[in-house]
Amino acid sequence: MNRTKEKVDRCIRKTAIIPIIRAPAPSLALAAARAIFAGGISVVEITMTVPGALEVIAELSRTEGILVGAGTVLDAATARRCIAAGAEFLVSPAFDADTVYLANREEILIVAGGLTPVEVADAWKNGADIVKIFPCNTMGGPGYIKTLKTVFPHIEMIPTGGVTLANVPLFLDAGAAAVGVGVEMVSAAALAAGDFAAI
Repeated sequence: MNRTKEKVDRCIRKTAIIPIIRAPAPSLALAAARAIFAGGISVVEITMTVPGALEVIAELSRTEGILVGAGTVLDAATARRCIAAGAEFLVSPAFDADTVYLANREEILIVAGGLTPVEVADAWKNGADIVKIFPCNTMGGPGYIKTLKTVFPHIEMIPTGGVTLANVPLFLDAGAAAVGVGVEMVSAAALAAGDFAAI
């Protein structure tokens, strides 16, 4: 894990898509991540809802060329374990001050969740590097990001929830730094069928 927060941020912005991997088994999460990497995307987020998520992160962190992050990180204790496993960025669906503090102390990029303008501003001013706008679809999708960026042009945002491959360009045009895409890229049906070529 040699990348600085700045390099991680640049990598995320360059890739512009963070595939969010949720799977019922560690082997399926690993296979999905490797399929995504083979398809040309070098960033993956392994959620803490994956059984054995820390082992998956550790395995992927040893793979040359993959930037692996930990998702659904709800507290500082979990964040600490994710960092020890090799996660180079952390993602939370909500703002947790202790988690953000730990990430900043360890110089790990933290994407903290917020939805309303108050939540977005609070996450940013309390140390989040990027604010995850979740669930963005409930607030109007790309139009909501465009509105937020009107008043918060300095805050980097990553919308998730309702992001599809079809509307990714709309989110990026609205000012999103990147987007988080889950089932649209890693469908449960493809995982169940072992259809990693589709992924």
